[in-house]
Amino acid sequence: MQRIAKTNPSSDSPVRNVLNFVDGAFVPAMGGRAFDKRSPVNGALIARVAEAGRDDVDAAVGAARAALRGPWADLALQQRCDLLYGVADEINRRFDDFLEAEVADTGKPVSLARQIDIPRGAANFKIFADVVKNVPGEVFETPTPDGAGALNFAVRAPVGVVAAICPWNLPLLLMTWKVGPALACGNTVVVKPSEETPQTATLLGEVMNAVGVPGGVYNVVHGFGPGSAGEYLTTHPGVDAITFTGETRTGAAIMKAAADGARPVSLEMGGKNPALVFADCDFDAAIEGTMRSCFANCGQVCLGTERVYVERPIFERFVAALKEKAEAMRLGSPADPGTGMGPLISQEHRDKVLSYYRKAVEEGATVVTGGGIPEMPEDLAGGSWIQPTIWTGLSDEAAVTTEEIFGPCCHIAPFDSEAEAIDRANATKYGLAASVWTTNLARAHRVSARLETGIVWVNSWFLRDLRTPFGGAKQSGIGREGGVYSLEFYTELKNVCIKL
Repeated sequence: MQRIAKTNPSSDSPVRNVLNFVDGAFVPAMGGRAFDKRSPVNGALIARVAEAGRDDVDAAVGAARAALRGPWADLALQQRCDLLYGVADEINRRFDDFLEAEVADTGKPVSLARQIDIPRGAANFKIFADVVKNVPGEVFETPTPDGAGALNFAVRAPVGVVAAICPWNLPLLLMTWKVGPALACGNTVVVKPSEETPQTATLLGEVMNAVGVPGGVYNVVHGFGPGSAGEYLTTHPGVDAITFTGETRTGAAIMKAAADGARPVSLEMGGKNPALVFADCDFDAAIEGTMRSCFANCGQVCLGTERVYVERPIFERFVAALKEKAEAMRLGSPADPGTGMGPLISQEHRDKVLSYYRKAVEEGATVVTGGGIPEMPEDLAGGSWIQPTIWTGLSDEAAVTTEEIFGPCCHIAPFDSEAEAIDRANATKYGLAASVWTTNLARAHRVSARLETGIVWVNSWFLRDLRTPFGGAKQSGIGREGGVYSLEFYTELKNVCIKL
């Protein structure tokens, strides 16, 4: 891979080549196909990305299969974990390279990527190396008719070649959240990053080579979904398991593909996450936390809040305070330390979000703030900028209160009782995350237990312990990852019975 695009690209920035990474080498697509990657900040062309065809994917899966049976399998657990520690250290050594790549692809503020994306991306390798080294096992003494007995115990074997289909909102973090445990468990991987964010997954190939990870253990193929790398990878008979983060519709298509061969899937999909704000909350903390959950990363966070339910006595005050915070957000260059929010990932995604902004008005919403495209300086005007937006006045059946938007917006509605708030929060096909804001400990326990989601934050948001199970309920996902729970997907348990 050539050098990465600059953090703040301009129209005269050099266009970089982003190649596939197969069997330890950077290679162009066999058919010579490539696609454009444009900056979300100003629309400038920053890269030409090799688009993997069926033959490229076949080569990547073949390399992963060969490594699985060869040099990777020959390493002892401690050797494998030492390599993963080396990967984390090398990411941190090249921190600025990864930071530039991530910001160039996503347009998010440098301050955000520096604090979350790159450190967590590196940490995932060490976390899962430690988990695999320290996971306990069980041994059962089994009686036999001759009185000698037997020992029964379980050993973990890698599931095989894992396809990792990764999203564009937190590209490095969520990709290594899959690759880290997969490699720690002895699998090999073929990564298909989003076509919107190809650079950090490719840059990780350089890291793998630098620390001595055998060729074929980590592979990257670029492209799109149907009729491209995504479809070719998920339907490939040489893939043993598929892990995916993205929208529910794509996850359902992957489930159908995985059914051929009865291959396991781990899916983290869409959400329409609620926040429940009770009148006894710490008001300032609730405003600050809800502000982050609605608008961080330009609202492009799967765990973000799009529905806010506020107890009626503090409803008007809450709406006014959140409006003030949203209007104080500074949109601007990712490199500017004062920037609070960057652009959406692409013009196409902005068109989608804007369609919901229009639909909210058509359905009768009161636009508290935002609702359109901000005026930006000339050098940024070509980017995918959008205003943080707050609505009130809609029913729970409106499109913007039922459908995932994935932008910097929320609808705020009043409620009058705890039971009402819970029922309205649960009235969705999704079940990924929720936030509860209250100083009443008994209420915190009651409400958390009744919310139909994979994770509930009480008086916080996005506070994660990587040892805990992570995943969604209903149409927000299948399976759990994190800590020892990742081992349930990335390994096969084998019972060994030894007659004494």
